[in-house]
Amino acid sequence: MNRNVMITCALTGAGDTVGRSEHVPVTPEQIAESGIAAARSGATIVHIHVRDPETGVGSRDVALYREVVERIRASDVDVIINTTAGMGGDLVLDPADPTTFLDGTDLVRGVDRLPHVEELLPDICTLDCGSLNFGEGSLVYVSTPDMLREGAKKIQELGVRCEMEIFDTGHLWFARTLVEEGLIDAPAMYQLCMGIPYGAPADPMTLMAMVQQLPEDAVWASFALGPMQMPWVAQSVLLGGHVRVGLEDNLYLAKGVKATNAQLVERARTIVESMGAKVATPDEGREILQLKGRS
Repeated sequence: MNRNVMITCALTGAGDTVGRSEHVPVTPEQIAESGIAAARSGATIVHIHVRDPETGVGSRDVALYREVVERIRASDVDVIINTTAGMGGDLVLDPADPTTFLDGTDLVRGVDRLPHVEELLPDICTLDCGSLNFGEGSLVYVSTPDMLREGAKKIQELGVRCEMEIFDTGHLWFARTLVEEGLIDAPAMYQLCMGIPYGAPADPMTLMAMVQQLPEDAVWASFALGPMQMPWVAQSVLLGGHVRVGLEDNLYLAKGVKATNAQLVERARTIVESMGAKVATPDEGREILQLKGRS
């Protein structure tokens, strides 16, 4: 069991959730304010996507990331900043002609997913460690071994901690390969992402099997979608990991009760503390992850 637990709050994501909850932050100001509120509620880390303020669709616009990160850094809260680097991997195929790419495709090289990381130098950025049939329809998330090696090397050169996002068991195999090849600096950080169709299911035995494949010195966290979000907090802590909650992965505090990011962090904190563990402060999180101090 983990006795000093980092809580990550994934603030908004890029999914089609804006119309489903008024609490999903869209503008840079809203995303930053939601992150600040989450930090005040006990989040050790905030995980940041940005959205087009006009449409609510996920974006790779560096200016939007800049405004969010600068607002959080200028605030009176201390929190570890984790930006996604997963945008730019979406490939939507025409099922009648798979050589034709449909609207919604946003596919670029691995390093071209990193301009905001290069400019802003967050504490952490993510690396999605494999391709995946992403839900129903014809959307494929593309992250090839060549793209991943290129991206991991660039992140390493920037001195940013890499959080490897693991959506299935093969992704974990490749993540360990990146570590063995020296492309991921110690301590290697793994995020086990459960319940995303059609990756690893949100099943306790699957989580346990994946945890047993992690290196002994790994720093790892896990999360699951929707109603499994809070049970997964307990699952992760019991198996020795850290946790992630937030509106990217779940919109509800209870059946029919829409949540804010701060409320989800508060609920996760209650679970962690009720299990006899404590929530790591940002400074403790920096020590766990061997990060530099707050700038």
